[in-house]
Amino acid sequence: MSQNGQDKKAKKEAMKKLRESRKTFIKAASAKMKAQKKVIGAIKDQLKDGAGTVPEIAAAAGTSTTEILWFVATLKKYGEIKEAEKDGSYFKYALTGLEEAQVTD
Repeated sequence: MSQNGQDKKAKKEAMKKLRESRKTFIKAASAKMKAQKKVIGAIKDQLKDGAGTVPEIAAAAGTSTTEILWFVATLKKYGEIKEAEKDGSYFKYALTGLEEAQVTD
């Protein structure tokens, strides 16, 4: 076998190993994205019925308030939800007009 043929075979083997090693990371990232989409969907479903506080949203979504707070902060930052009136010590959050249209479609 020529040197060029050996180089090609070595490169193919290296690529095969690289793909195999990345497979677990891709699976983990895909699973994490799926879980995040599920939580975001639960938040938006809860808010399409009206504004809610973080504890109310967490109870409806079946997850912790700390996790919901992170998602609410992110959704607020990107304009998907907004602060509504205050309910005691908590702010209520509601969908923005754009998000309300997307959820009902």
